[in-house]
Amino acid sequence: QVQFVESGGGLVQPGGSLRLSCAASGSIFNIYTMGWFRQAPGKQREWVAHITHGFSTKYADSVKGRFTISRDNAKNTIYLQMNRLQREDTAVYYCNRLLRGTWANDWGQGTQVTVSS
Repeated sequence: QVQFVESGGGLVQPGGSLRLSCAASGSIFNIYTMGWFRQAPGKQREWVAHITHGFSTKYADSVKGRFTISRDNAKNTIYLQMNRLQREDTAVYYCNRLLRGTWANDWGQGTQVTVSS
């Protein structure tokens, strides 16, 4: 089992930026497609973006053009650069890996992002 530790969240004003990090345990991190998810209060967890082992990326329409996912395999870490943040981006953000075609049950504690003036 792989463990994830998310960090970098905080309180930011609308229009601001944050950079989230997700550090993963394990020596075979680089073979996985990795994704970011978020869960807002009272809502289901939703997919935000993912990056393949070949560095291809895909984004939810709601964040396209504002968020950028990246990975550093040498550090077993993925990142989510979030720009032009909106109140609707307020949520707990999680990372996870794609395992045999589905997202694994390896959820960490997440990191809280609050966008508010």
